[in-house]
Amino acid sequence: MILTVLLISTIVFVVIRVIPGDPALVIAGIDASQSDIDAIRVKLGTDRPILVQYTTWIWNVIRFDFGRSMISGQPVILLILERFPLTFSLALLGIVISIVIAIPLGVVSAVKRWSIWDYGGMIFSQIGMALPSFWLGILLLLLFSVKFKIFPLFGSGTVMHLILPAISLGIARAAVLLRLTRASMAEELSKEYVIAARSKGLTERRVNYKHALKNALLPVITIGGIQFGYMLGGAIIIEQVFSLPGLGRLFLFGVYQRDFPLIQGGVVFVAFVFSLINFMVDMLYSVLNPKIRVT
Repeated sequence: MILTVLLISTIVFVVIRVIPGDPALVIAGIDASQSDIDAIRVKLGTDRPILVQYTTWIWNVIRFDFGRSMISGQPVILLILERFPLTFSLALLGIVISIVIAIPLGVVSAVKRWSIWDYGGMIFSQIGMALPSFWLGILLLLLFSVKFKIFPLFGSGTVMHLILPAISLGIARAAVLLRLTRASMAEELSKEYVIAARSKGLTERRVNYKHALKNALLPVITIGGIQFGYMLGGAIIIEQVFSLPGLGRLFLFGVYQRDFPLIQGGVVFVAFVFSLINFMVDMLYSVLNPKIRVT
């Protein structure tokens, strides 16, 4: 996890300085005076040798010091932490919706293969993967906020504000998890230990849900953790559609306003959270599978 974050920090450092050219020129504009450009370089620290810039950047990343925003002047980490709870809540609710939909449907599809439940689950997964999340969000707004006025149209602050965007995010992830759950469960049901359990006279329900399901959930948890990380970093469009003041909108405004410290800090912060989630998912393996516990 540490190596991943350091590698991404290095990539961000190089990309910010190579792709747009001189960040000071990009921020100042073509009509800026040389004194203004030099002042921005001093503020960004790009006036120093590249090796000094890199070592300073890595040291600051270790301390979660991403500098100050070029627009507001506030520390970048404070701006991120101010918006992070909303995005985290949105992603958490979205992954819960995905799991509640995907795992029961996936298990039933695997247990009752080629039944109406199986076909229904596959149709749902195809539709879920085909629908763009932002388009689904707009439809949900038109239906449940404009026409029926069940949910608020814009804003944040209550759970009601998060339900529609969470559904928009969760449906696509549910489609992926459903297919994976079905495939993993079907594979477990064909293994010898399941056949042996049935031959001992165990009920079908006990075999399916106590023995097979526990092993089938391992790959589902892996992909679920990755999907949760994607939700944290990929909710930009959804937050725009629903006017949610989360990390996505913050980073998008940073790009619009050419706020390089905010962009750098945002990418590294999301990478750190993503890596931390994957680390926690690995720790969950020991709970579900005692054979891989570290003693």
